[in-house]
Amino acid sequence: MAPFDAIVSINMVHITPWAATLGLFAGAGRLLRTGGLLSLYGPFIQNGVHLAPSNAAFDESLKAHNPSWGLRNIADLECVAEASGLTLGKTIEMPANNMTLIFTLDSP
Repeated sequence: MAPFDAIVSINMVHITPWAATLGLFAGAGRLLRTGGLLSLYGPFIQNGVHLAPSNAAFDESLKAHNPSWGLRNIADLECVAEASGLTLGKTIEMPANNMTLIFTLDSP
């Protein structure tokens, strides 16, 4: 039986290579119980658009520092989630142009 009800990741997916995001979702798919939650907090791109000019500038600065970093498009995260049995259930707008994304494990 999977041991966890929830996994929380804060400000990770934009400051790590894409492979780390893939690993996060794969691990969540293995470690969460059915109905378990994966919560992501940070800046994201929605429908291919930055939520604010400051997010676009931040994205550019991240990529200048390391080309494998950068804000992630929510649609791309949904595709990765689906491959691990997770579904995006809630998108919550947060202060400073950040968001919380809540994914639920449908089945292990």
